[in-house]
Amino acid sequence: MYLSNNKTIVFITGAFISHLCWEKWIVFFESHGYKTTAPPWPYKNESPPVLRKKDTAKIISNRLGDLLDYYTETIETLSEKPILIGHGYGGLVTQLLVQKDLALCAVCIHSFSPQNIWTGKFSFYNRIRNSLGLFTSSQKSYLITFKEWQELFVNCLLIEEQKNAYAAYVIPESKLIIRDLYSAKAKINFRKPHVPLLFLAGSDDKLIPQKLIYTNFKKYRNLHSITCYKECKNTNHLVLIQSNWKETADCIVDWLYKIV
Repeated sequence: MYLSNNKTIVFITGAFISHLCWEKWIVFFESHGYKTTAPPWPYKNESPPVLRKKDTAKIISNRLGDLLDYYTETIETLSEKPILIGHGYGGLVTQLLVQKDLALCAVCIHSFSPQNIWTGKFSFYNRIRNSLGLFTSSQKSYLITFKEWQELFVNCLLIEEQKNAYAAYVIPESKLIIRDLYSAKAKINFRKPHVPLLFLAGSDDKLIPQKLIYTNFKKYRNLHSITCYKECKNTNHLVLIQSNWKETADCIVDWLYKIV
């Protein structure tokens, strides 16, 4: 049904999880004619079990600015501007790359909010306070606990599914990169013209609630730019691995078919 013109999709992974979360999405979008790439974050190219056991000295040095430079360099190696699809923290990175005019169009799945969105900010801070590590050393990485994983990422999944997903995808994270959510590096100019941008929210997302995603979407105020929003039913934060993930992927393909 969908005949792409061989556009490239760059999948942008979120914090706390491995880029392996995109495996099924890569197969799905390539079956629709797109070229795809899902580069791991710097120093996160090994498997989650290996990363959880090894010295994470390099990971702790990751900052938002480094991540933006990394994806900018990745995009600039391509022959043309790609479609960006980011999840969680990767959704915020996607917004910032769009602001740098590095995308053909973009999709933000359950995106973390930019620095200059205040609605719900305290409640969001409360949910990620452990990973911020404000009273602990930034010279140590943060590995989310299984309880946090259950409550914030994979609620609605069966206990065995939650355990399997934790083993398969969870990796250490830089506390500094989480603190950078509140820095000037994470600020968006909502009045600036931009390429078509789609925000997806999850009805059951306990980490980034639907209301916060909608606030993010409504902040974009350039009348000459396309900004879209959709709430996906029965989806938690890590919709990428839910049994109904194809419903979200189909929604994106439908949107791309109309936009690109």
